[in-house]
Amino acid sequence: MDDRVVFRSSDVMDERLVEEELRRRGYDTYVWTDAPGTYYPEHTHPYREVRWVLDGEVEIGTASESYHLKPGDSIELAPGVEHWARTTKGVRYMCGSKR
Repeated sequence: MDDRVVFRSSDVMDERLVEEELRRRGYDTYVWTDAPGTYYPEHTHPYREVRWVLDGEVEIGTASESYHLKPGDSIELAPGVEHWARTTKGVRYMCGSKR
């Protein structure tokens, strides 16, 4: 398991509550939607990133693991972690970036 990747499961899907929690943790936030069939090939981010699913589903993978996120689930990635993402059903999630 890559300790630079943290998967969490919760029952919190309310946009306002998710935004409050991520801002409390020091993240700048925004909501993003991906249509069914969206695919992001392997890439990295320069900052710590989190994706918290509000509706739908998304699969996010690294070289060592794949995570299937459903509403309430989140994944946090350290800067520079190479990962990919795809959705078959579409997804709406809260994104957070922390410098």
